[in-house]
Amino acid sequence: MKKLFTIIAITCSSVLVAQNIYKSSIDSGGTSASNGDIQIVSTIGEVNVQESSAGNIILSEGFVGKAFEVLIDTKIFLQGPFLNPAIPGLMNDNLRSLGYMPTNTPYNDGATVAASVFNTGGTSGSGLAQDDIVDWVWVELRGANDNTDLINEKSALLQRDGDIVALDGISDLVMTAVPTNYYVVVKHRNHLGAMTSASFGLTEASATAVDLKSNGVSTFGSNARVDMGLGNWALWTGDTNSVSQSRFSGASNSVNVIKDFVLSDPANILNLITFGSTGYLNIDVNMDGTGKFSGANNDSNVIKDNVVAHSGNVLNLITYTISETVPTKN
Repeated sequence: MKKLFTIIAITCSSVLVAQNIYKSSIDSGGTSASNGDIQIVSTIGEVNVQESSAGNIILSEGFVGKAFEVLIDTKIFLQGPFLNPAIPGLMNDNLRSLGYMPTNTPYNDGATVAASVFNTGGTSGSGLAQDDIVDWVWVELRGANDNTDLINEKSALLQRDGDIVALDGISDLVMTAVPTNYYVVVKHRNHLGAMTSASFGLTEASATAVDLKSNGVSTFGSNARVDMGLGNWALWTGDTNSVSQSRFSGASNSVNVIKDFVLSDPANILNLITFGSTGYLNIDVNMDGTGKFSGANNDSNVIKDNVVAHSGNVLNLITYTISETVPTKN
């Protein structure tokens, strides 16, 4: 019997034709629905239930031919590089022009790019100066029924005109998520993040515009952005120690972080309080390539001016704290 089976196997192998077999729906019809942090996607022939996702990992039930994707055209200004713009209406890009911006993301998804995408229109190399990259940013999609429910998150690049683009420096951002409604969050390493006050319908057919640099799109919480004038809105700068707050004075204030860094900088051999540390630094809140505690164009004064002038600081207290308004799970 064993010998006979072997002969049959050899015979069959001589006429075997290779074929790829994929798990997929038998029809393109279907729908999706959400309830809390559960997203249900149904097609004729199968059902996929997406319970949770984090970063590039999606925990799901059922057969999925390809990951669901949505396109988003998000825009935002950062206050730091918009304070004294060399070109009105565009953020400064000192970190790029000085060669300080890393090709590895400062966030936790491990994204990397070629240095060429930072310049003149990304990989095309023939774009406008407004498309030069200012810095990395972090984008999140939150559940429409629970704005603390994180659906997907990823690193992206920010152009001088406020466009948030994919890692090629030019394309609309693609997020892994079921086409439906989401709150949109944008964060930056030394600015305070902001979230839309309403959810937006996202699809894979075309990029949905979410213009957070315009007051036409409202944000969650009070004073989530700073008014830069002429209809331009930006994320507050000053989160030097990544605690989602900016403080000029008092316990754990943001300015002492600048002072401690400058005084401990190995290049500051004379321990000068007016020394400027250079590079890609969280203490560099105006993002001009130099972190300074004291002296001309120092970063401490940027934080002080924000704190004193903040709309929520009705008593103009120097110890007032500007806090990020993006909600978190309890």
